[in-house]
Amino acid sequence: MRKLNIDQEYLKKTLLELLAIPSPVGLTDEVVHYTCGRLDALGVPYELTRRGAIRATIRGETDRPACAVVAHLDTLGATVRQLKPNGRLMMLPLGTWSARFAEGARVTVFTDKGAYRGTILPLKASGHAFNDAVDTQPSGWEYIELRLDEQSERPADLRRLGVNIGDFIAIDPQPEILANGYISSRHLDDKAGVAALLAAIKALVESDITLPVHFHPMFTVTEEVGFGASAILNERISEMVGIDIAIPAEGQNSREHGVTIAICDSSGPFDYHLTRELIAVCQLFGIPHQRDVFPYYFSDSAAALRAGFDIRHALIGFGADSSHGYERTHISALVAIAELLALYAQNGPVIARDRRALGPLEGFPHQWKPEDIEPIEPLPMLSEILRGEEEP
Repeated sequence: MRKLNIDQEYLKKTLLELLAIPSPVGLTDEVVHYTCGRLDALGVPYELTRRGAIRATIRGETDRPACAVVAHLDTLGATVRQLKPNGRLMMLPLGTWSARFAEGARVTVFTDKGAYRGTILPLKASGHAFNDAVDTQPSGWEYIELRLDEQSERPADLRRLGVNIGDFIAIDPQPEILANGYISSRHLDDKAGVAALLAAIKALVESDITLPVHFHPMFTVTEEVGFGASAILNERISEMVGIDIAIPAEGQNSREHGVTIAICDSSGPFDYHLTRELIAVCQLFGIPHQRDVFPYYFSDSAAALRAGFDIRHALIGFGADSSHGYERTHISALVAIAELLALYAQNGPVIARDRRALGPLEGFPHQWKPEDIEPIEPLPMLSEILRGEEEP
């Protein structure tokens, strides 16, 4: 294996172009077209599911067992829930995110007739009208509304504009990449992961390395609502690494630098052997990393297991502060992710026996061996303790 150089300018340019494409879950066709164009430019073949999930292939020496990595193209957003009597819009969030982060957002509303711009505001938005009530009103999706930048004072005005219940609302990302390497934007989850994966693919394609097995970069379009990689794998893929946001916050061990390797999320622990293999690769090649667990988190990898795929699964992440809000990460985390992915593609399957879905015990791994554990002296039986107390 060889650590490959990651083109940081390509990574940053790709990230900004991805962020510029609105893609709330359910409105992802255009970002799928963009990603396929990136793969075409790199000469990497791919296939699409009916709904637009992408499975690309970088050929290796054998297609069984194959390995995969997955990132998601869909983002958080909202949809129109009600045409309000005051000519504004009530919203239903798409994905799980707080109305606190929706307040003040600039948005695009996609209707059957075209797109309109607008702003999400609290119900009491003017201090000159409501004084201290602006600061004391509750927070929640029922306490905010969307004001279109059109003449609209009643539901009839909205209908005239072609606005309907169920229209998609895309939230502006407002990205900034600073000279010190910090990146601030909405929707880094998971467009930063997608950009890192495409940068890793570029490094692999431009190298002279022959991979040991077929390597499948995959891009899904329904992760934010829990489906993720539920329909994109095939029976040849024995293991998959998810790429997603990691959570630097109080009580967490993630950082905005290096790779965060998840040991467990709300769906349970990730595969022991694949996770430890990723940690070993980081240690061997000097990739900064840390481990973390996520009690309120679900990912593409877990969705594949729930769909019934018998694969080894793992999750790596770029630490991004303020997840599902105004997120911030550092370019070093995305480069580290890309470096690890390029090494993972060269690594081969973690368990050779996994080339078959079913097989004998021979070759099945150990997580620990009895001979490696110090024997524990058995505790005396209660009857023995009582008998000892009766003796003079």
